[in-house]
Amino acid sequence: MRNARQHARTRTAAPRATAAEPHTSAGPSLPVLRHLLPLLAVWAVALVAFAGGGPVWLPLLAAGPALAAVTRGRHVVLGTGLLASVLGSAIGVHAGVPGRETAVLLAALTVVTLAGALTARRRGRAEQVLEAVRSVAETAQHALLAPPPRTVGPFEVAVQYSAAAAEARIGGDLYALIPTPHGVRFIVGDVRGKGLPAVGTAALVLGVFREAAHDEPDLPAVVDRIERSLARNLCGDDFVTAVVAGYPESGRLEMVNCGHAPPFLVRGSEIVPVEPAHPAPPLGLRDLSGQAPQLEVLRFGDGDRLLLYTDGVTEARDAARRFFPLAEGLARHLYDEPDRTVAALHEELLAHVGGRLHDDAALLLLRKPAARTSAVEGTPAPEPPRHPVPY
Repeated sequence: MRNARQHARTRTAAPRATAAEPHTSAGPSLPVLRHLLPLLAVWAVALVAFAGGGPVWLPLLAAGPALAAVTRGRHVVLGTGLLASVLGSAIGVHAGVPGRETAVLLAALTVVTLAGALTARRRGRAEQVLEAVRSVAETAQHALLAPPPRTVGPFEVAVQYSAAAAEARIGGDLYALIPTPHGVRFIVGDVRGKGLPAVGTAALVLGVFREAAHDEPDLPAVVDRIERSLARNLCGDDFVTAVVAGYPESGRLEMVNCGHAPPFLVRGSEIVPVEPAHPAPPLGLRDLSGQAPQLEVLRFGDGDRLLLYTDGVTEARDAARRFFPLAEGLARHLYDEPDRTVAALHEELLAHVGGRLHDDAALLLLRKPAARTSAVEGTPAPEPPRHPVPY
């Protein structure tokens, strides 16, 4: 994980982004061609044989059921094999192939077809199991990383999360955004490692945060609760980097950075990384350093934005091994709607890495819109109540 001090302090102009042109393509799609390929192969061989290629082409009829076993179900495999057998018999009669040789050909087609049907059946069952696993993973992700509503307290919110294990759909990055009696509080973090152990640690951190965020009046006390829990449950050199923040009152944003990449504060036309004045160790490593995290206080007014992220975003590399330029990408995609900004950033990130991430990646963007005014009195409307509400 990259240390916060490795991020250069930059100020970048933030021009308005324009919508991309929709991409359209002509002609049949690849899935359709893939499904038709077995039949096309059988008919192509038959046409060549009928056109004068002779019986030497007949063994290639087995390519039809073999291809169908890879792309289609067992019923299609059997149908393709039957078609190949009928055409093979017709070609044999047309070319005057001896009956014994035709019988050997039909026997070979039957064996290939039955083997292909068995393979297609096993593949279908494996796909059903994989789909069930994906469904369970998606349910677990919703329970662990419940997507926040579009507005939480005074903020407009957007989140984008991608697990490196695309089939699992969950990973070791974490986020949460909760309205509490002490204002809106949120966390973005990254568990060291991947797989089920990282998911378990992420679940532990989120569980403690959600309880402590409601109970503790001070943000450092929330961090202390998470630290104590991890000290009891982590083993070896495991740790969690995280930014824990809160909005206790209008215009005041509190933040504790525990070894995590600095968030980006967008104010007007400037994008500034919020470097911690006193960097703290990651969660779970305080006993080794003896250094307690310190509270950072920021002014956060109307129109300001805050982008939090994990190192799976900034450490994503392209084919030339260049890191993803998040600040520049954010400057290109600043919309009024946070969800459009986050979606555009995620699309550019995937394009940067060639379509597949190799680490979990999370983006959380908050925007403080201008205060609404009363149409009758012309006075600012009150902010939404800060009592806890369900996700």
